[in-house]
Amino acid sequence: MAENTEAQKDAYDLILDAIDVGQYGPGDRLVESELAERFGMSRTPIREALQRLETQSMLTRTGRSLIVASLDHNQLAELYVVRAELEGLAASLAAQHASPEEVRVLVAMVKNDLELVDDPGKLSRANRRFHKQLHLASHNRYLIAQLDLVHRSMALLATTSLAADGRGTVALGEHGAIVQAIADGDGAKASKALKQHLSQAFETRLKIDAGEVETHH
Repeated sequence: MAENTEAQKDAYDLILDAIDVGQYGPGDRLVESELAERFGMSRTPIREALQRLETQSMLTRTGRSLIVASLDHNQLAELYVVRAELEGLAASLAAQHASPEEVRVLVAMVKNDLELVDDPGKLSRANRRFHKQLHLASHNRYLIAQLDLVHRSMALLATTSLAADGRGTVALGEHGAIVQAIADGDGAKASKALKQHLSQAFETRLKIDAGEVETHH
């Protein structure tokens, strides 16, 4: 029984990761047999993982097919509101509780990510790692769990706002300001910087969706 539970968890994580990195995007069909072959496991854990993802609204059903869900404009706006509040709180708590080592890791991430500005895919993955590290630095397990759910839903966005020309460099500058406020132990400033960062990301995404800004791949 433990093996089956482990396989189910592995299947769930593997499918989620595939959506997260864009191997499957909004509207793509997920076929049980194809996934089982791809991940080298039986169809039972795949089926259970797909059912779990459907109950979490990561997948939606059209007829007999399961496809990766997509977010409409209102869902996107609602998601950003919740994300800004929760991440703002995480930044504030990180300013109070982050260890010197955690701060140094965040500083190093910002510096290293500058080398990725011309690769939106890699920068997007690095961006997720940065935000995850910031969540962990809050040292609040309940907040981290909620942010995991929010970031899971972010994977349902077809393009990253970091694909907009020039956005990557600006976003990393915003990351730097957030980290500096955390390093200074200034929770209010860290929270404000984080919310401004997400506001800019949301605005950029709206411009991408409206066709107002150029993107590069």
